[in-house]
This record gives sequence, structure tokens and C-alpha cells, in this order.
Amino acid sequence: MTEGVAMEHRWYAIQTTAGHENKVRLLIDRRIQEDPRPAEDKAIRKALVPVQDVVEVKNGKKVTVERKLFPGYVLVEMVSNQETLHVINNIQGVIKFVGTGREPMPLRQDEVNRLLGIEEPVAETEQRDEIPFLVGQIVEIIEGPFSDFSGSVEEVLTEKGKVRVAVSLFGRPTSVELDYLQLRAH
Repeated sequence: MTEGVAMEHRWYAIQTTAGHENKVRLLIDRRIQEDPRPAEDKAIRKALVPVQDVVEVKNGKKVTVERKLFPGYVLVEMVSNQETLHVINNIQGVIKFVGTGREPMPLRQDEVNRLLGIEEPVAETEQRDEIPFLVGQIVEIIEGPFSDFSGSVEEVLTEKGKVRVAVSLFGRPTSVELDYLQLRAH
């Protein structure tokens, strides 16, 4: 089947009924299994629900739980054609493909790499090194619970991408740790 070589598999996001992400993923997996073609020729290759492990405190104990990164969405690696769109849209729990108009929009490769954990640490390090604030500088907080407060930079935490700022809260100096993107030079 030479047609399979020319197919371009891309990742697409599908909006699902809330709470049915894993059910939809299982139904898509079942369709993939039922396809008699060899793996490299299948138009639909993979479905996943992006999750991350989060530590929560339950009954006074730290517990690691899986939390969905995008509740209400499933990602699918597939070739976008009439057949695959029909198959996916007719799965129970699928609302629609994410995209503009009638055509689903494929995810950008950098988004896919980030979701699948393939991000290069070099790019992350470069971003962290560019915190544009200095100790002692007056800054304005532009978002978050302290927005519209002004304060003085106490410490620049480059490795975390954060800045510790002293703000006056109820007449007392209070130290808050904020993402540097929440700040603007005063």
C-alpha cells in the first residue's frame, strides 16, 4: 500500500464531554486496534489524555495524584481526511475537533513536544536567564492577587524564573515570590 507512505500524521485536539476523556481515548484505541492495516499504514495512530502528577495533601498526608492538563480534551495523532474525521466525530463523547471553521487545526510541533515531555532543556535555560529586574528596583505587580501593588525587588531567583518582592501589606513590609512575568518596571 504505497498510499500510506505519503500520509502525514499530525496531532489534533478533540473537545470531549467533561469527565469522558479516558472513555473517548479507549474508544479511539479500540478503533486503532480494529484497523487491520499495519501500524505504519494506519490513518489514526495514537490517542492520549495529557496528565501530570501533582502532590496534594489529603487527610494530613501528601499524596501524588494524576491531574488532567486539559480537562475536556483528548489528543489524537492521525492523518486528517474524510474517513478519519468521520470515525472520530462519530465516537460517543466527542464534541468536535479544535480548529477554525470546518477543518481541524493541527497542533504546532513545539506544543506537541512540550505535552509529550520532549522539550529541550537548553531553550528553557535561555528563557530563565533573561529576568530584567535588579535587586532594589521598584516594580509594579501587573497580575495575580497582588496586582496594582508596587514594591521593591529583594531577590532575583533566576533558576526558578521568579522574583521576591517586598510589598507593603496593611502597613507592614511583606515578602512575596512572583513569576517575573507578573511584574513591570515602575
